[in-house]
Amino acid sequence: MTISPQVAAPASYGDAQRTGLTANDLFDGVTEHLFFSQGASTTAPTDHDLYMALSYAVRDRLMARHLAYKDLQRQHPAKSVAYLSAEFLIGPQLGNNLLMLGIREEAQEALARFGVSSLDRILAVEEEPGLGNGGLGRLAACYVESLASLEIPATGYGIRYEFGIFDQLIENGWQVEITDKWLKGGWPWEVVYPYKSCRVGFGGSTRTYHDRDGRLRVCWEPAEQALGIPHDVPVLGYGVNTCGRLRLWRAVATESFDFRAFNSGDYHAAVEDKVNSETLSKVLYPNDGTDAGRRLRLKQQHFFVSCSLQDMLRNLLERGIPIQEFEHHWAVQLNDTHPAIAVAELMRLLVDEHQLDWDQAWGITTRSLAYTNHTLLPEALECWGLALFASLLPRHLQIIYELNARFLQQVRLRYPGRDDILSRVSLIDERGGKAVRMAHLAALGSHHINGVAALHSELVQRDLFPDFAALWPEKFTNVTNGVTPRRWVALANPPLAALLSEQLGQAWPTQPQRWHELELLASDSTFLERWAGCKLAAKRQLTNLIAERNGLLVDPTSLFDVQVKRIHEYKRQHLNALQIVARYLRIKKGLTQGMVPRTVVFAGKAAPGYYLAKLIIRLINGIADVVNNDPDCKDLLKVVFLADFNVKLAEQVYPAADLSEQISTAGLEASGTGNMKFMMNGALTLGTLDGANVEILEQVGADHFELFGLTTDQVAAWRASGYRPWEVLQGSPVLQEVVELLYSGQFSEGDGGLFAPLLDGLSHSDPFFVLADFEAYLQAQQRIDGRWQDQRGWRHSSLMNTARSGFFSSDRSIQDYAERVWKVDPMPVELACSLSEQSTQHLSS
Repeated sequence: MTISPQVAAPASYGDAQRTGLTANDLFDGVTEHLFFSQGASTTAPTDHDLYMALSYAVRDRLMARHLAYKDLQRQHPAKSVAYLSAEFLIGPQLGNNLLMLGIREEAQEALARFGVSSLDRILAVEEEPGLGNGGLGRLAACYVESLASLEIPATGYGIRYEFGIFDQLIENGWQVEITDKWLKGGWPWEVVYPYKSCRVGFGGSTRTYHDRDGRLRVCWEPAEQALGIPHDVPVLGYGVNTCGRLRLWRAVATESFDFRAFNSGDYHAAVEDKVNSETLSKVLYPNDGTDAGRRLRLKQQHFFVSCSLQDMLRNLLERGIPIQEFEHHWAVQLNDTHPAIAVAELMRLLVDEHQLDWDQAWGITTRSLAYTNHTLLPEALECWGLALFASLLPRHLQIIYELNARFLQQVRLRYPGRDDILSRVSLIDERGGKAVRMAHLAALGSHHINGVAALHSELVQRDLFPDFAALWPEKFTNVTNGVTPRRWVALANPPLAALLSEQLGQAWPTQPQRWHELELLASDSTFLERWAGCKLAAKRQLTNLIAERNGLLVDPTSLFDVQVKRIHEYKRQHLNALQIVARYLRIKKGLTQGMVPRTVVFAGKAAPGYYLAKLIIRLINGIADVVNNDPDCKDLLKVVFLADFNVKLAEQVYPAADLSEQISTAGLEASGTGNMKFMMNGALTLGTLDGANVEILEQVGADHFELFGLTTDQVAAWRASGYRPWEVLQGSPVLQEVVELLYSGQFSEGDGGLFAPLLDGLSHSDPFFVLADFEAYLQAQQRIDGRWQDQRGWRHSSLMNTARSGFFSSDRSIQDYAERVWKVDPMPVELACSLSEQSTQHLSS
């Protein structure tokens, strides 16, 4: 049942200088913040001063809505979503929040009074927040935005990292990692609540005692503790007054300075606790190739999960709601296995801290938590060695042992004498070095387990958790990922957004079900010309960026063939690289009939310790150096690697793509979200039947999708029969010539051994079936050449991709979660003051 109360907002919420949406109001707000927040003069403010002042002025308007939203929650308690994620790749905030408020033009007018002719100049000042890395973090960001846009009460919980994963440079073709100091200029979007801190323990020991009723209890006495300080970032929905939040935890020491040690001359010891504690929130994804790195990762996960669960429980107590009602007020979603420790920590908090009995606590836990699996790759499912786990979380290990004992007894009753099943489902992996299986823990403690694409969810049940699925089939479901069209079209692609507004009305960003109406224009030559004009405008913008960053001139009328994503062998950027070499050889032989001019664009980061992924980057850049300097290729082929891929860069890349490369090995990509962003912006997909590609093909139709490659079942069959990649190599003259040229040093300045680790792996084992799919991929690329020559047909397919991409809006994903997993209702915020009128006026104009 939807709640629709009205809030009598305090007068301050309607203060025009703080909340008004006209250009005059914004000018007054910027002026005030220049003076009182920045300490700057209005006569000659720097671009950074103006960015900060405008951001504070916009944040005022968000906070007015957020406070009204909190008032409503206090007056009308309703179930809220707690979205726990190790990362939130939220991207720059100023432009997005101007879009949400509908005041971009007003902001431009206000800045003009300070002599600024372009709003984009001020937007460019903003640093990319280093709070996420790849698809997992970007999905989380899309979801918290959709939660607000759908008016669903929610908080996104994570870590406020001081440094992002890293900034990427390319030096001599190699990836070089440098520190991502994203906070160096200040960040105006957060509000800090030191008095809402939470205490988190590590290590130590446990002891037993009897409570006043004679029941045996356990007390954990940690050896070290840290405080989590919440930093709230407001998240405003599109066209509504609902403003949720991210609550990000920063770690500090319980005692930051040891005065006695300092006075004795031991200055390092005086701040040792501070340094150790603050390390918890220093950097996103510390390298887990060392014992210290693995220890820090586990501590990070427990830190933010414990803080978040304590915060939820405290919220109930502050509102006078019994802890026993937790499940009726919080739907807790675990975004992948990083927050899986929540199962044990919620049990500890309920049983040890709040004195509930075990069965009651377990019922609350399993009715509150839900788990999203994002990968089938074993290395990403997280298993923690028992020695490490026991040294950091001794009480949690006791709880896990007890949960496991009770669970395995259930399994024995269901499957008598089946030790093989017991071994497979146990929370403890007994093979080799014993370890806690975090994905198993999440699966046991959750009421729903979902994959993120139809194929992935099928594989989760069939290959990852078959025994769990047999025990509890009702737990398993699918929620296909989605992306927000506000960020990825309305903000990133203004020409296309304007055309969509003209044809579908101003509300199109929240009405994806209406995008199909564009199909009525698919045969309109005049409209298709305008459609192509939008694409060309985006390509010219990216062309300018390539010239600025890479010093390379590319033809904006060429086919922009784009593969941007994390660099990983299963994503097969090296398959793309091999076909580029094959194309290069054709050009050198003069076999260019049917070949169309292409600009191939790559971007993405490799994990610092992943050598082969970094070698793939070196390979791409080696190919680019040769191709881009060979006059024979001048009018037919360019290769670009754009360094430091992030949201800011992605906003320029996705709108400009003609072809979206989604070529992962079938069965290994859980879903993908880049494929959806490309589709929304009118790119055709060249892809395997993997992840959400399957559903993209279903939605858009085979005429507007280029399919190639082995299927999941075929990959499994090849693997089971003993795949011999050297035989594939011997049977393909083109592939042999490509590999020989790579071994020759043509793309490595004469160093014939540079790419040997990569090439030897392909010819000897090829775990991701690159060689097996090469010929099919080459043929698909030739078909793409043919499609491009029919420009009217290409434009038709481009339009159809956008028209049929509405299914992949994150609003649809969140509605699926809300209805089938969380059982939550919207809670509209209707402000009984001029503020509501301002919002309505600006977002409808």
